[in-house]
Amino acid sequence: MKSEFKARPVYLKRDDRIKAHFTTCFMALMIYRFLEKKLEEKFTANEIIDTLREMNLTENLGDGYTPAYTRTDLTDMLHEKFNFRTDYEITKYGTMKKIFKETKS
Repeated sequence: MKSEFKARPVYLKRDDRIKAHFTTCFMALMIYRFLEKKLEEKFTANEIIDTLREMNLTENLGDGYTPAYTRTDLTDMLHEKFNFRTDYEITKYGTMKKIFKETKS
């Protein structure tokens, strides 16, 4: 998992920084485990992380956003489990704002 998250050697001396680093790593692991469970353990860590990194959108000024990624079973399941869609031909600005708002609550 360390290589999946692209962790590097960390040289920290102060206790507060060591604790902050540990907390960040622990949270990343918890988020990954949450995703893995939500996706019914059908995908590997590498598949989930690579897919999330590749799920980019391109802004079309005045129209909205178009997906710059290829749909897969994993992207479809992410859309289904987290109740959002970004794989349509164009995702309007208002829809994208709604997706952002829902992720904050």
